[in-house]
Amino acid sequence: MEKLAALIPLIIAIFVLVGIWKVFTKAGQPGWAAIIPIYNAYVLLKIAGKPGWWLLLLFIPVVNVVILLLAVLAVAERFGKGAGFGIGMFFLPMIFYPILGFGSAQYTPAAASE
Repeated sequence: MEKLAALIPLIIAIFVLVGIWKVFTKAGQPGWAAIIPIYNAYVLLKIAGKPGWWLLLLFIPVVNVVILLLAVLAVAERFGKGAGFGIGMFFLPMIFYPILGFGSAQYTPAAASE
């Protein structure tokens, strides 16, 4: 029973990782970037159409929560999803990233003016 209890979080983590990998590839980014710490946050910001220097803001406590929320809301928007879906990505990534990655949503790049 203990082995099963340890295995379930691992399976969920792998499922989320594969979902994020699919989101990255749908957005034209390398899927392997999902497994590289810090670089994956940079790629997420790039997909969201946010400037790369926002990555520095992710290292500031409390500010990082706001920046991440804004980033996932923008990612949801780029895939044609609403704010509710973006909030779901923020609070329940284990459900919403796989939905976005394996679903039929298509990525729309950010406008050049951003």
